[in-house]
Amino acid sequence: MRAPELRGRRWLNTGGTELTLADLRGKIVLLDFWTFCCINCLHVLDELRELEERYADVLVTIGVHSPKFVHEADPDAVAAAVERYAVEHPVLDDPELVTWDAYAARAWPTLVVIDPTGYVVAHLAGEGHGHGLGVLVEELVAEHESAGTLRRGDGPYVAPPEPATALRFPGKAIALPGGTFLVSDTAHHQLVELEADLVTERRRIGTGERGFSDSPARFSEPQGLLLLPEQARAEYDVVVADTVNHALRGVRLADGTVTTLAGTGEQLRTRVEPGAGAAELSSPWDLAWWEDRVVVAMAGSHQLWSFDPGSGVVAVLAGTTNEGLRDGAPADAFFAQPSGLATGPDGTLWVADSETSALRSVQAAPAAGPQFTTATGTGLFDFGFRDGPAEEALLQHPLGVAVLPDGSVAIADTYNGAVRRYDPATRTVGTLARDLREPADLLLDGDSLVVVESAAHRLVRVPIPASTRVDGRAHRVRRSRTDLAPGALALRIDFTPPTGQHLDTRFGDPTSLTVAASPPELLLDGAGTAPGLTRTLRFAPDAPAEGVLQVSVAAAACDANDEGDDGVFAACHRYQQDWGIPVRLVEGAPEELVLDLRAVR
Repeated sequence: MRAPELRGRRWLNTGGTELTLADLRGKIVLLDFWTFCCINCLHVLDELRELEERYADVLVTIGVHSPKFVHEADPDAVAAAVERYAVEHPVLDDPELVTWDAYAARAWPTLVVIDPTGYVVAHLAGEGHGHGLGVLVEELVAEHESAGTLRRGDGPYVAPPEPATALRFPGKAIALPGGTFLVSDTAHHQLVELEADLVTERRRIGTGERGFSDSPARFSEPQGLLLLPEQARAEYDVVVADTVNHALRGVRLADGTVTTLAGTGEQLRTRVEPGAGAAELSSPWDLAWWEDRVVVAMAGSHQLWSFDPGSGVVAVLAGTTNEGLRDGAPADAFFAQPSGLATGPDGTLWVADSETSALRSVQAAPAAGPQFTTATGTGLFDFGFRDGPAEEALLQHPLGVAVLPDGSVAIADTYNGAVRRYDPATRTVGTLARDLREPADLLLDGDSLVVVESAAHRLVRVPIPASTRVDGRAHRVRRSRTDLAPGALALRIDFTPPTGQHLDTRFGDPTSLTVAASPPELLLDGAGTAPGLTRTLRFAPDAPAEGVLQVSVAAAACDANDEGDDGVFAACHRYQQDWGIPVRLVEGAPEELVLDLRAVR
């Protein structure tokens, strides 16, 4: 189809110029529908870097920022995110989802390819499409260069002015022996040791260049930090979640020596079950010491992992890789981008589960076996700023937690710009501080909290007052509803492996489809996980008129083997995407729902 025009509030990274598709005629245009809360979207930003460099004279990437959370519609927050994640292509700010709707996007991230004559030729959901996009670009270059419709030359990207602050979007902080603090200076790709005044620098660790090496030390957007207990220290004292390198690094405080502990620099692309391990990691975001091991908030795979400093073994601790909120045993629990961890003196592990705007926890070795529970938060689609009973309180994308001296839990309620407090004794939520700029982490320091105020590029101290009550607003994720007929629904996932790949069926069906609903009573039949890309669902006869279908799919495709053998040694690729589809049951509406994981012309 002819590509719809690009419309939104404003353009970023263009030097003030508003772009139209006519301006881009002759170029291959890649639209990246993203939102800055979404870890999968951040993965795609990194996947596209190499593609953008390789095809700089023919490919123009346009980021279409389509917000999920209310905070993500704030123009200053969008501009900060573009800077924070080093987005080096034009970005259309689309707070009302005008262009999102025009291109029928249903998931973050969604990628759309427009050929040089202005026609949509590919519509892809999810991450992991770098190889396929490269193949498609090569095909389009050959076709349109031959036809004379390809235009080479520089694109419309205009780099913004270089920022100048001592810290740049700091992520996490820990206290060190002697009264100093170690901070992950995330956008500078360094660690910084600060004096007790939270301003004066004692030293920096890392060159400041994005990279992955031990000597010289290079990081890529580091986040979580953990000072190991004395009995666990050996060649290093601090563990670092080196997020975009998908690695754990060790730092020896005596001389700043950096060692890679786990991770290869490549993102994990396979599903790893609880108890199993892998060489690759996926966006480790925070760390805590719990049950004589390091717990890793593995935001990229929606899981918690463990790391044993003694043996060097990493393994999945909890989570199935399905994105959502489900309590229960570690092997059955669902998480959604866990990003903050803290351990209480009673052995409870607290988790800031950011995409569900929830506070979760698990107790250490209870007699009945560990069980994850939710203190506050309801799921992927409801958020807000409201205090009161925990079952009614609302957060907005929290990234950090800290346990206070009275056993209550302070929460860095990032997108509300607040510090909240959950009291386990009364099961209530209150507010400790407001008007902060994206607080990302909290650290107890005497009778105050050290707050990593990420978007203000600083650390501040906040006294620990009594909670005040905020009767704020509730929000739901804003997306157009899909009308479907009551009764039976045929669900189909369209997936076409890219040129040069095929579904690997040597060991059974290489696909997995998970379906759930919110509220659960929306579905009478068809929920659960099973192989296949099609399924018949049945809405309950007394189902509510509106709800959300949650669909998660994964498929494995392998490279075609030029040797003509059985492909045992061919490289394989995992494609995965989660959808939350707001639906409305209407008589006479379609009885089929088709979702595109990959649809290349």
